[in-house]
Amino acid sequence: MIQSGLIPNAHDDLVTDASYDYYGLRLATCSLDQRIKVWKLNETDGSWSVEDEWKAHDAPVSKLSWAHPEFGTILASSSFDRTVKIWEQTTPIISHQALVNGASPQQSISRWVERAMLPDAKAGVRAVEFAPHQLGLKLATISSDNHLRIYECLEPSTLTSWQLTEEVDVTTLPTTPSHSYFSRTDTVALATPTQTNATLDSTTATQVAQALQHNLQQGNAQTRPGVGIREADGGWCVSWCKDRYWGEVIAAACGISGIVKVIQITPSRRPVTILALDPSPSSETSTNPTTTAPPQSLAITTPSSTATNETLPAAPSANQPSSGNTGLSLPSAPSPTPTGPGGTSLMTFAISSISWAPSCGRSYHLIATGGRDGHVRIWRIRPAPEEDCNISYYDDAGKGDGESDERDGKWTASIVADFDHHRSAVGRVEWNITGTVLSSAGNDGRIRLWKATAGNVWRPAGSIGVEQDDERESHNVDME
Repeated sequence: MIQSGLIPNAHDDLVTDASYDYYGLRLATCSLDQRIKVWKLNETDGSWSVEDEWKAHDAPVSKLSWAHPEFGTILASSSFDRTVKIWEQTTPIISHQALVNGASPQQSISRWVERAMLPDAKAGVRAVEFAPHQLGLKLATISSDNHLRIYECLEPSTLTSWQLTEEVDVTTLPTTPSHSYFSRTDTVALATPTQTNATLDSTTATQVAQALQHNLQQGNAQTRPGVGIREADGGWCVSWCKDRYWGEVIAAACGISGIVKVIQITPSRRPVTILALDPSPSSETSTNPTTTAPPQSLAITTPSSTATNETLPAAPSANQPSSGNTGLSLPSAPSPTPTGPGGTSLMTFAISSISWAPSCGRSYHLIATGGRDGHVRIWRIRPAPEEDCNISYYDDAGKGDGESDERDGKWTASIVADFDHHRSAVGRVEWNITGTVLSSAGNDGRIRLWKATAGNVWRPAGSIGVEQDDERESHNVDME
């Protein structure tokens, strides 16, 4: 049975995100009205009531994330004002003046206190997510400047000191680790468009750097039509791997390429993409994907708890219509629009949501994605053999400086389910606590459930629409 409820008039403007806490008894929502509300569940009748609300940012709030309860009651919020804020719930102090005037404690003093603000982003922050608790109090953010940033709290007791431990441009991140990449002697010689210093003589290195920068600047001037258009068509999202065995692994997507990069983060090396999930027929998920265009837009949806789904417009051009793929590409790179049989054009669309399923003892991982093309896809990810991963990621000890990693095993991926039932942009996908049921919310105004059968075949498991909740606030729907 699908049990649903309605929270009417949750905010004064479009709801951009909703997030349950660890126990599922509280719900945090944010909106274009720049406010955050925390709702508490009445387990007796299933109703939700506002526990607290406050103005959190100076621009629309895009995403929320709860920390694991072992660190306390902590909430992170991201916003179009280019900041991420860390909030902590504290015990309210009831002042004597408030009691004399007849005001309630909730009305007089907010119970949520801002502990830190992270202002490193150069553009609006589109997604934020706390890392699994076994990794410590860490936070991942991604913004429309294409950068994935990882923060670590240095003082968990006060939450005031946060260190930026990693900052990488997802679009220029190496896709498949080469042998020299993992060699301690060769790592510093790896050059990317944002790091042009390599082991070349000074004259050659300077010429290469100047030529590369000139090509990038020239291509950007020709292909980037404007911030409003870029932010109208794409999306930025992240999701951590929940399995403690593989360390810090995170899936991230940005722009309009429709490609999800699975990124390995280690303290002693630069982050590297160990796998790229590309649904286009011409791609191979275990090898380098086509170089894609810079991120173009954002699509964020309302929470499934409110049974609605809206696209969040870009702040500079709120009325700019979405136009799918704009065909943008980096200079000297292949076209981001692949061709199918007979030379037909296959449009690429932004990935608006990623959700990495809890492993629950499986020998493989499941990653769900929702896109602006209306598709909900489920990927089965198989890591490299254990002996290869131990050499490649964690254990260099005992090897000579001149040795390279002969890694025959690779991470591989395959699509095990691809649904287009929403027939419109999908704004949110989310797994249940065991990773066995997937829910998705689309611009068709419906929340859909997907579940695997005994033969490991994924099928629809039920749906509920907004119009059903308008008729009555709480009801049950039979699962298919």
